[in-house]
Amino acid sequence: MSEQGMIIKRMADYDRDVRNDVAGVFVDAYYKDLSFFTKDKEKLKTAFKDTFCADIFYLAEIDGVIVGMLACANNKLRAIPTDKTSMKKGLGVVMGSIAYHLLKKEFSTPLTYPDDTAYIESVATSQTAQGKGVCTALFQYVIKELQYHEYILEVVDTNENAYRLYKKLGFTDTQRERVKHSKFKGFNEIIYMSYCK
Repeated sequence: MSEQGMIIKRMADYDRDVRNDVAGVFVDAYYKDLSFFTKDKEKLKTAFKDTFCADIFYLAEIDGVIVGMLACANNKLRAIPTDKTSMKKGLGVVMGSIAYHLLKKEFSTPLTYPDDTAYIESVATSQTAQGKGVCTALFQYVIKELQYHEYILEVVDTNENAYRLYKKLGFTDTQRERVKHSKFKGFNEIIYMSYCK
């Protein structure tokens, strides 16, 4: 898909190695959380660049630069299955092991959704492309092109911009879950949302 100079395609369909570019977008978007492991963005990119499941990631590109990403995980594949070797390679033996154990539940737990349901995760836009409709284009692409009946996602209550975008795209709240240690985590609730074709 090409819209106003933006190209969207599946990561697996690239004929060049885009793993480092994807890792850059991911690390920039989630740096606040990932910086617990190291403040060094290059080490974080090394830790994650080989873990992205290229079959379910969709990338937005403007002028040859990867500027956005979105994964449609399902009951067979997760977006970023945590890999101990990659974590150790990027973060060192001790911190890599810690990162692996802290992230494996969130990133590697199999989903129990039906075959016709996608779980949207790892949505990110590079700082240089924010406000250019990248996320909207990615969502519209996967909803139109993929054969899922239902799309599920979750967002924290403090991420008001994302929540407004998802509402605008037609997602509706299905559940709100209060979290423990909200001061430490920086949010009070996880909002679960759904979109049905």
